[in-house]
Amino acid sequence: MICYRWLRDIEAGMPKWMVALRLTGMGFFIGGSIVLGVFAGRWLDNKLNSEPILAIVGLIVGIVVAFCGIYRMILPLTRNKQNKENN
Repeated sequence: MICYRWLRDIEAGMPKWMVALRLTGMGFFIGGSIVLGVFAGRWLDNKLNSEPILAIVGLIVGIVVAFCGIYRMILPLTRNKQNKENN
């Protein structure tokens, strides 16, 4: 429910197509980060003969990068909301 309220607050200040593009971009960022991390880990595993270890490390790095990136994408939106509430 909190996510829905947050989305409704964003929609109040932006056109709906812009909100849809932003959310789609976030989804692609999450998927791309994780897939890129796994593929990089598998490639390094093949080069170094360390089969699943670097793929798992790549997965973890991809998840961390995705989390940090989404946090940085959402942070300005929440700051704008807080600034509007304070004014």
